[in-house]
Amino acid sequence: MEHKKPNILFILTDDQGAWAMGCAGNTDIYTPNLDRLAARGVRFENFFCASPVCSPARASLLTGRIPSAHGVQDWIRSGNLDKDKMDEEIRENPYYTYEEKAIPYLDGMLTYTDVLKENGYTCALSGKWHLGDSLTPQHGFDKWFTIGRGGCYYDNADIVENGKVTFSNQYITNIITDKALSYLEEFQNQENPFYLSVHYTAPHSPWDENQHPAEYIERYRDCGFTATPDLPVHPNQIPSAPYGTGEVRKSLLRGYYAAITAMDADVGRLLDRLETLGLHEDTIVMFMSDNGINMGHHGIWGKGNGTFPFNMYDTAVKVPFLVSWPGHYASGAVTHRMCSQYDFFPTLLDMAGIKKELPEGLPGRSFADVFTGNTEDDGAVVIFDEYGPTRMIRTAEWKYICRAPYGPDELYHLYTDPEENHDLIKEPACQPLIDSLYVKLTRWFYTYADPAMDAAREGVTGFGQLCRPGIYADRREVFCRQP
Repeated sequence: MEHKKPNILFILTDDQGAWAMGCAGNTDIYTPNLDRLAARGVRFENFFCASPVCSPARASLLTGRIPSAHGVQDWIRSGNLDKDKMDEEIRENPYYTYEEKAIPYLDGMLTYTDVLKENGYTCALSGKWHLGDSLTPQHGFDKWFTIGRGGCYYDNADIVENGKVTFSNQYITNIITDKALSYLEEFQNQENPFYLSVHYTAPHSPWDENQHPAEYIERYRDCGFTATPDLPVHPNQIPSAPYGTGEVRKSLLRGYYAAITAMDADVGRLLDRLETLGLHEDTIVMFMSDNGINMGHHGIWGKGNGTFPFNMYDTAVKVPFLVSWPGHYASGAVTHRMCSQYDFFPTLLDMAGIKKELPEGLPGRSFADVFTGNTEDDGAVVIFDEYGPTRMIRTAEWKYICRAPYGPDELYHLYTDPEENHDLIKEPACQPLIDSLYVKLTRWFYTYADPAMDAAREGVTGFGQLCRPGIYADRREVFCRQP
């Protein structure tokens, strides 16, 4: 007799660095529920996004493809909504200036939620989608509650439910959690397993004090903010996120931390409800962010597009990842294995006990053996990242960032320089190593990129994507050229 497959609760945050949790060693931030989740599960010390910006990373999570193979190569600025199908007062909102026709960016691609649905899961989404055509439930989701675009004000979110857009002045973190809790109540007595995606907008900007509950802002009123560097603004900073020094820096960190602590409280509500409903022993809980972020690290404010050319510092490409399944997985474990979001698809299927032949050309490999005790990195894993024509290859020891054809490239020796402060790209002794890493990187992307929409040939700006790229583009300007 086949045992019931585990339920899955997947919590995804927006722009949370791997460094932004108490359990990761941050002495300023208050995250008791994330720390609680880490204490009863496995924390990944070296988990990487596929691209240091939201939509491409989310698409890679779902499809197992790299951005140069799924075609979402920048955050989606247009294609979220069909303006002709919206009420006039909403259609005229300047918030939707760039919206024209809805584009289902992942149409025709297999996602892990499609596979879960095929295998009897009820799939539900509460929170951010940001992969096109937000009004239409897609890829196996039976329940669909999202926001119209990718970001929103915390106190004036554009809620999508039942094919309609309405604005709410409640705190969006609480709205997302409330809907997720109602789904859990529905799932309590059903026979088939559930998959629930809870996708918070936190801690993405805005970080203004009036955007977050006062109790969380006040918690950080007198914080010294010593857990993050206090540096001059980077010369290549661009206005993709708020930035500043002195009191402005403290204000931005205060809002960022407040957003995380408010979200952490709602993670606690979800964990408590699982226990109250008697579901916690049958449910794998996973917590991740879509991409990392620099909050003054290296003088940069923002993720990969905090600078131009894009940056690939670990603060931007590393994300938190916590996994807990009481009675099945170890408690309080930390793994140093290097894993990527493009590994997530095959890993999740292994965790759920699903056998499925996946499409050819996926680069990921399952790391599910971490949960049976294989937590150490053998040094053989290589991680790749991309943001438009900026590409990265990272081993445990070295990181090479390639900006072909003109650079500037970068090289860091991570054993002696883990914070990436000393660029060795011009060191004569390093040239053979650089050549070797370049060859590996070039061959890997040749293997896994789709020539029809290879991001190395695209003019990705960091200011948003307007339509599908490559041969699928219906215009010359695929990527927005202004903030």
